[in-house]
Amino acid sequence: MDNRLKRLWPAAVLTLLGACSTVPSHGYYKNDGPLGAVNPADIHSAVPRPVTLSPFGNAPYSVFGTEYYPLRSACGYRARGIASWYGRRFYKGRTSDGEIYNMFAMTAASKVLPLPSYVRVTDLRNGRSVIVRVNDRGPFLDNRLIDLSYAAADKLGMIEAGTAPVEVVDVDVDCQLHDHLVQVGSFRRQADARRLSLKLDRSGVGPARVSVVRVRGVLWYAVRIGPFADPALRARAIRRLHQQDLPALEIVAAH
Repeated sequence: MDNRLKRLWPAAVLTLLGACSTVPSHGYYKNDGPLGAVNPADIHSAVPRPVTLSPFGNAPYSVFGTEYYPLRSACGYRARGIASWYGRRFYKGRTSDGEIYNMFAMTAASKVLPLPSYVRVTDLRNGRSVIVRVNDRGPFLDNRLIDLSYAAADKLGMIEAGTAPVEVVDVDVDCQLHDHLVQVGSFRRQADARRLSLKLDRSGVGPARVSVVRVRGVLWYAVRIGPFADPALRARAIRRLHQQDLPALEIVAAH
């Protein structure tokens, strides 16, 4: 096995094993289950940051006889498909970009998205949404679109089912595409931004995301909801924010 395939091994093997499983009631293959209890309230979405493509995992590659050509940019990426997840069988192993896999971090594997890149994953069954950092390759069987870390899957509520229909949309901060968003606050401390984001998620106004923005050389953590393609939905969200005595600033911003 060459070095390229070694870097792809975790996600590829996970999907192969999962496809062979005949016990969908617990949603994972054999001992690939949870590694201790996780409080969903402690799980926060990844914070999109400016990225530099990894020297590993971004070249064209072949798995099981199929050629894959990773994108050089995630800008404009939007796709629907089936998400799966991987857990403790690959915990602390190497991801395709050379990082250490942490099943409690908000990460994911994709066959073609750049490594790294940031995407929003929305569960089409329940409307829950998370932002994850893509740092691995896979899944390669059953036409699955994305493999989520255990933490991301738990936040979406898909641990027991094992898979879920999702929509995946890029949220990379370097993209020149624009979203219609509503900004609820901006903070110098990331912890303060996360607290507001969690409050919005719990209140049903979200899903909220925390974006890193630079203003006159100073980094701020901006809490935003959206995007809103429909002005009526944007107006309704603003009304709900005002009902909770929260500010609402309409902006058009890069992803």
